[in-house]
Amino acid sequence: MNTDQLSPRDLTNQKAAIFRNLLTQSGFKLLMALLCIYFFFVFALGLQQVVKTKQANQELLSKLEEEDIPERERLQDSRLEDPWHKGLQASQRFVSSRNLETIARQTTIVGMAALGMTLVIISAGIDLSVGSIVALGTVVIAWLLNKNGFSPLLAAILAVAACGTCGFISGILITNLRVVPFIVTLGMMLFIRGAAKGLSNEQKIDAPDTWLNELLASLGQDQKWMLIPSGVWILIIMAVMVAVLLRYTRLGRHIFAIGSNEQTARLCGVAVVRVKVIIYSLCGVFAGLAGLMQFSRLTVGDPTVAIGLELDVIAAVVIGGGSLAGGEGSILGSLIGALILTVIASGCSQMGLPNWVQEIITGAIIIVAVALDRLRHRRPT
Repeated sequence: MNTDQLSPRDLTNQKAAIFRNLLTQSGFKLLMALLCIYFFFVFALGLQQVVKTKQANQELLSKLEEEDIPERERLQDSRLEDPWHKGLQASQRFVSSRNLETIARQTTIVGMAALGMTLVIISAGIDLSVGSIVALGTVVIAWLLNKNGFSPLLAAILAVAACGTCGFISGILITNLRVVPFIVTLGMMLFIRGAAKGLSNEQKIDAPDTWLNELLASLGQDQKWMLIPSGVWILIIMAVMVAVLLRYTRLGRHIFAIGSNEQTARLCGVAVVRVKVIIYSLCGVFAGLAGLMQFSRLTVGDPTVAIGLELDVIAAVVIGGGSLAGGEGSILGSLIGALILTVIASGCSQMGLPNWVQEIITGAIIIVAVALDRLRHRRPT
């Protein structure tokens, strides 16, 4: 219908309907949740600094009073600071471009691995070997860079290929042995971690300086035109590619079909075995890319790094709307979930809160996300 023929009331109702549809979109809700958490820390950091400054001023005034300094001179002491100005400065530091860049860099490793984990969880699977694959990726890159004849690009490609092979093996074992993914990937987690330690002789491998070290480095003054480090741009490009794969390709439709009902998908002609092998292979590839980003951050090959990273990756996907029952999930949601985890970690760190507080908050968010997912599935359609 032509909008010129609509009455003002109809136009208002139409706009209201569009707005309601927007509010029901999971991506919009997640984005709002991310912004709420972000600005909560902006406010909390400022308020915390106000309280600290007032306490410091009060202690200084008490000390001056004990020294019998006149009240007028005490109040004019140059060491007294304006609490609200200090609070504003603390809030501004959290919203500064430098802190936003740091958050983006810290999100890249979990976000990259979450791309592959999203495919796995949509297909009603799980992969516990992601953290070990990341560690293996760092070790393989450092080991190859110390060998003559391996350029940084070739070392990175071979490392990602090795990680993809690990995912391929997991997929073959899951489909051929018909064992639940939890058990297979748990065994692969230990196997791959052991292989990484064996390759590195159970110690860190120092690597020569190359451009790989700059992928997640802070931008210099001559690189400000990039806005964010190149490693973050790689994550964005990969995310767009996987989102297109899920939405517009036959493979993407088959992944959702398997997660929704594997038996029905098989009866409809979906090559379930082949698709599952591809899914776990891709998960390994993206874990390898996460290992590349981890190497860029550490600049060494470390077989003990990323212990427990798989839990953060799974948490990011679940917070982002992925259902452990399968059939649901999105790349945008997983990236927002990874950002939420990073913002919580950054905010708690800048507030000086201990790690256990951060873990409690993250755990509570995961429980709430899973509970909401279960409630959503219980609603009658």
